[in-house]
Amino acid sequence: MLPDQEDDHLKECCGVVGVYGDAEAAEKIYLGLYALQHRGQESAGIAATDGRDIRMHKGLGLVWSVFSDHTIMPRLTGHAAIGHNRYSTRGGSTLVNAQPLLIRCKSGQIAAAHNGNMVNAPDLRRSMEQSGSIFQTTSDSEIVLHLIARSDKADIVSQVMDALSQMVGAYCFVFLTPDKLIAARDPHGFRPLCLGRLGDAYIVASESCAFDIVGAQYLRSIAPGEVVEIDAQGIRSHQLPSAHVKSACIFEFIYFSRPDSRIFDEKVDKIRRRLGKQLATESPAEADIVIAIPDSANTAALGYAQASGKRFEIGLIRNHYVGRTFIAPHQKTRKQDVKVKFNPVSGVLEDRRVVVVDDSIVRGNTLKALVRLIRAGGAKEVHVRISSPPVKFPCFYGIDISSRGELIGAAKTTSEIRDFIEADSLAYLSVDGMLNTVKEGCRYCTACFTGKYPTVVPGDYNKYHFACCGALDDV
Repeated sequence: MLPDQEDDHLKECCGVVGVYGDAEAAEKIYLGLYALQHRGQESAGIAATDGRDIRMHKGLGLVWSVFSDHTIMPRLTGHAAIGHNRYSTRGGSTLVNAQPLLIRCKSGQIAAAHNGNMVNAPDLRRSMEQSGSIFQTTSDSEIVLHLIARSDKADIVSQVMDALSQMVGAYCFVFLTPDKLIAARDPHGFRPLCLGRLGDAYIVASESCAFDIVGAQYLRSIAPGEVVEIDAQGIRSHQLPSAHVKSACIFEFIYFSRPDSRIFDEKVDKIRRRLGKQLATESPAEADIVIAIPDSANTAALGYAQASGKRFEIGLIRNHYVGRTFIAPHQKTRKQDVKVKFNPVSGVLEDRRVVVVDDSIVRGNTLKALVRLIRAGGAKEVHVRISSPPVKFPCFYGIDISSRGELIGAAKTTSEIRDFIEADSLAYLSVDGMLNTVKEGCRYCTACFTGKYPTVVPGDYNKYHFACCGALDDV
């Protein structure tokens, strides 16, 4: 599915959460999904078990709407549960693709919820269909369930590990059986997955903000390639075969994750401020004030203002009652979308030279409209600063960039983009500057900026792979 051509931001990955050992596990999952709503707004679902059977409810829409019927949650009783918010980077936005997915195989019931994209999924699906497998969804996640069901390993944890060892790409999974919660992160560690404690119970989630809402204690990040097994006997850790390089998605810090979260054992707010400070060091501007494109760029803009010594102001007000997926009902009104979402504060902007900080530019359409809006609010100069490098290459690991044709950074130079968005100046953060804001920068994936992929990927990109901190090499 191609993103909305009027939307100038990348779409989120999915969000997963799991709880074991709490009498109100499904209630905790419900609250955790609220905290992770920013990671997926197309569907939501919860699967819960009382030790005998797994019961599930899922639907299209936001968490509150999917579970608005007061009779739903009382049916999801039990000591363990998993939940999922979905944004479809692969597979259509239909009810059949909503998660968790639930199957019954020789090992019994197992439910699964997944965040990420696996690059070898299409090939595996074709091979399995040719050998007689029947798929009910178009998501990657179902392939893993088929592989679990086919595995000849002796127990469910070994079957899960056997299935995951055949997958290439990005995944964080939570699996639920009647007596176990299993959480797994791919060996490259693309997507975040955290482990926490809730009294005598354990909780796992894509981001630690899901712990805060239920009062859980953050313990640590689940390691790349780690499979965590939680049951009545306690918690145990297993390890998948290691990858040649660790490749955490740096866009999780730039945009996807909430600033109040901890991911990859780092606080998002601190990294985002460092990005803004580094941007100010690299690309200062003669200006009077600094403003952000709310809300995702707020923290980076604060960092820019602190490092530049310029005053941070609220120059744009965002309408929070309009979701990120807002689409005008008539094509002729689509150009009004930015005015529906944002309004300039003319008292702040009038007759001022303004630095506008945003986290990324995908197509440039929204930012162009916002620059015009800021000028209409009275700004006499508009200097745009981006707290990431130009996005130039597709992502195959859970971000909805399927081709370079979607990306203005792949087709135009910085000066050409400046002219397109009608700014007085434009500057991006450098790749080296970005990596200097995190510990062990070479352990992060920069493929969407550099084209250096940590795995074999589809199409013309197949001839490349990424050596840690190195250059593109032929496979």
